[in-house]
Amino acid sequence: MTATLVAHGLAGGYGHRTLFDSLDLTVAPGDVVGVVGANGAGKSTLLKLLAGVEAPQAGSVTLSPADAFVGWLPQEHERVPGETVTEYIGRRTGCAEATRSMEAAALALADPDAGTGHRDGGQDPGDVYAAALDRWLASGAADLDERLPVVLAELGLDLDGPLTADRAEQMLMTSLSGGQASRVGLAALLLSRFDVVLLDEPTNDLDLDGLERLEEFVRGLRGGVVLVSHDREFLARCVTRVLELDLAQGSNRVYGGGYDAYLEERATVRRHLQEKYDEFAEKKADLVSRARTQREWSSQGVRNAMKKSPDNDKIKRKASTESSEKQAQKVRQMESRIARLEEVEEPRKEWQLAFTIGAAPRSSSVVSTLSGAVVRQGEFTLGPVSLQVNAGERIGITGPNGAGKSTLLRTLLGRRRPDEGTASLGPSVQIGEIDQARSLLAGPEPLAAAFERVLPEMASGEVRTLLAKFGLKAEHVNRPAGELSPGERTRAGLAVLQAQGVNLLVLDEPTNHLDLPAIEQLEQALESYDGTLLLVTHDRRMLATVRTDRHWRVEAGTVTEA
Repeated sequence: MTATLVAHGLAGGYGHRTLFDSLDLTVAPGDVVGVVGANGAGKSTLLKLLAGVEAPQAGSVTLSPADAFVGWLPQEHERVPGETVTEYIGRRTGCAEATRSMEAAALALADPDAGTGHRDGGQDPGDVYAAALDRWLASGAADLDERLPVVLAELGLDLDGPLTADRAEQMLMTSLSGGQASRVGLAALLLSRFDVVLLDEPTNDLDLDGLERLEEFVRGLRGGVVLVSHDREFLARCVTRVLELDLAQGSNRVYGGGYDAYLEERATVRRHLQEKYDEFAEKKADLVSRARTQREWSSQGVRNAMKKSPDNDKIKRKASTESSEKQAQKVRQMESRIARLEEVEEPRKEWQLAFTIGAAPRSSSVVSTLSGAVVRQGEFTLGPVSLQVNAGERIGITGPNGAGKSTLLRTLLGRRRPDEGTASLGPSVQIGEIDQARSLLAGPEPLAAAFERVLPEMASGEVRTLLAKFGLKAEHVNRPAGELSPGERTRAGLAVLQAQGVNLLVLDEPTNHLDLPAIEQLEQALESYDGTLLLVTHDRRMLATVRTDRHWRVEAGTVTEA
């Protein structure tokens, strides 16, 4: 089924705060709309409104046809305790709900008293069943069991052995790593048959192969797509239009063309807005200055006339009065011109993350060494690995999900002893780390308290001031750290890196959950950082932007140097 989604005059927010309003958007078949904006601008809120999960503060969202199948895939994978991989995929594709609705309609149809309700003005059970059956067929539930093992095999999901359909019925989602869960989430997306697809950060935790599969899927959809992503290369390859939510200006705007065209047009629009304001401000300042000068001349003329003209010299007094009135009239005319100026508001600067990475004294010349190191975790084995990291080296690390990248990092940092071989960490190594799970600041402890525990030498006031610079203010610092969004926890982790001195920086998928301006600022901070760097990322533009002098490829427990 082809469907069109239309948002008209849409306003969204929470509580009494409105994040965006007067938003108009039409998503027709074949459209891929990328939604961009700073964290907190309302991107996820917008997707919830389009999905009908939440009600708008104003405006409307309509579907044509009204029974079109809309799929919303939220940012986090909502791993429900006790839910298997098969059940998760059924829920994410909408097949499970469609199946329950059809079974309930079938039971109602088989009820001998079902017709009574219809005669009393209720819905005809036959019509209800027919609609539920159509929905069930449209969702793809009829052949999901046949399609599931094929997609799992194509994605190469290997969780201590191939993830077959039978194992998927037993494997719990809560037992999977972040990367594995993202792969299963991708499988659910590939198996879905939505008419309109709403994707919130679908690229998070996906490896390069997963990203390419996702891009192929999005570009091949016949229906409309609205997606939120901070992966610049993904946006450049997929989107046909860009919707920008500008929190600073309180505005929203749709840009035609792809992502790179949006960047160029946005720069032009912002330049023109600034030029228009500068022209207005310069003209107003000139008129105000001239009016001030004329007022001074008028006042000076009156004072001079009073000094030079005796009281009985009526002719001179009349002349000076007329001169003063003329000056006053010029002042009024100038003030009138100022009042008639069309006011132009100064473009407001949006909040931007600005930080540096705190430096520690240089470490020993050899930072970390692995010699014939072997690490076993269940059926998985990393190694044997022999590597040496020297002071000041900048190493990029890539590889598929589950290949052993995080295990390699833990072993290099001395947090996992090898089962065979040796591992040693050099003296004077000061480690700063943002891990994939953002686990440094997590759990039930309030953010401010967790931060002070990590950096006990900082006073409470200093902690709050620093966190505020990273966009984490009063409403954040007293909340449990584990309840913050992934993006907020990432910014808190960056604040730690600024406050503490490090000479070995370890970043595991640092761009996940960061907004585009923050990613660019992180890249700038890495450019000026002169310590040792271990960077694990699947962000293709970051890999191209950040300077590295070595590249490790990790695959199936083997580490090779490119």
